[in-house]
Amino acid sequence: MKNLTLENITKACQGIYHGDESLYGREVEGVVIDSRKVKPNYLFVAIDGVKVNAHKFIPDTIKAGALCVVSHEDLGETDFPYILVESTGQALLDIAKLYRDSFDIKVVGITGSAGKTSTKEMIASVAAQKYCVHKTLGNFNNEWGLPITIFGLEEGHQVAVLEMGVNHFGEMRRLSSVASPDICVITNIGVAHLEFFKTREGIFREKTQMIQDMKNGGTIILNGDDDLLSQTAPIKGVSPIFFGMGNENSFYADHIKPLGLKGTACTIYLPDDTSFECVVPLPGIHMVSNALAGAAVGCTLGLTPEEIKAGIEGLPSIAGRNNIIKTDRLIILDDCYNANPVSMKASIDVLDMAIGRKVAVLGDMGELGEHTGELHKEVGEYAAKKGIDLVCGIGPISKELVEGAARGGDATKGVWFETKADFLAAMGTLLKKGDNILVKASHGMQFTEIVEALQAI
Repeated sequence: MKNLTLENITKACQGIYHGDESLYGREVEGVVIDSRKVKPNYLFVAIDGVKVNAHKFIPDTIKAGALCVVSHEDLGETDFPYILVESTGQALLDIAKLYRDSFDIKVVGITGSAGKTSTKEMIASVAAQKYCVHKTLGNFNNEWGLPITIFGLEEGHQVAVLEMGVNHFGEMRRLSSVASPDICVITNIGVAHLEFFKTREGIFREKTQMIQDMKNGGTIILNGDDDLLSQTAPIKGVSPIFFGMGNENSFYADHIKPLGLKGTACTIYLPDDTSFECVVPLPGIHMVSNALAGAAVGCTLGLTPEEIKAGIEGLPSIAGRNNIIKTDRLIILDDCYNANPVSMKASIDVLDMAIGRKVAVLGDMGELGEHTGELHKEVGEYAAKKGIDLVCGIGPISKELVEGAARGGDATKGVWFETKADFLAAMGTLLKKGDNILVKASHGMQFTEIVEALQAI
């Protein structure tokens, strides 16, 4: 891997090298934190999990051909090279920064309370019309996932689209200092992780820290429909570019026409007074917002309107992210990867576009702090006001969600299940042929099991 010699890695980590000096100038051929993924000449960084000491797998990685190991434990005399560091977690970030700085490519950094992954996919789809693009896989967006994504960079890549997610103060700079973005995109400031940030203003302060690590001459792209982001003053001498539905934004859309679950038709306007009609292929007004973010990044990267349109209309769907699955009996809106109140309501809006009976299978939302119960009730009430026919709440906290649905209107039936197993046992009697079913919850609820069960009906 470019520039990743054991010598450079040791210096980047401020570590101490133990081993054969003749190997000090060798480059590693890969960097992993999963011992099962080690291949010959790889570097294994031993990061302990909550329950597992990764250092116990070091002998296995050496047998698999690892060139070297990074450890925060003193391994003593060994017959293999290792680099002793104070923190293997920090070392992983340091090595990723060393590798990222070896590439002269444009980096798009994305953060926000909701919509990071879907916006990342949209921006990558647009940029790919002109460039060879590397992007975050899934939502590998934390202090382990971002480095692993960066280690996937190759010589042919011209643009990297990197997602950054945080849930505590101080985490953003640890990520953005590694990514060193040329373009900073913030999707919105919601209420995710209020347990730790306490207020939306706290979330705003932490998310915008990404801009402090933006490269000189960089570009700031913000959602102008967000009340906090829209008030953002110039940062580091750079005035933000705004996207949103209103024509006060540099990038905006009108003539918006929902096409049900087939997507949304709209006209997108660019700052140079050009515009184009397009169909955003995934449903929901939030996907139009994502398309505007993609258009803003596309223009910044020098794409033509025709290329931007092609990227928007060519957006692929991904499992767990607004993914529509049609079976012989049901239409399933698989949006189960994660959830917070903002994204829950956006998904309910999408479900509302469906033709036929509408069912929302919703689970607990985590990390909402002292307002957890009321925020769940608000989502249930929102579903009822949208006329969702059946709301199934699953999990201890989702009892509040079902209560909110009852509070929102008489037309919505609400049913609460303490566990997924309880719902799976009852769903055969609850669901009908032709139902449109939204499946959504926080990632820890593991609702993919429900999506798979619905497909098997």
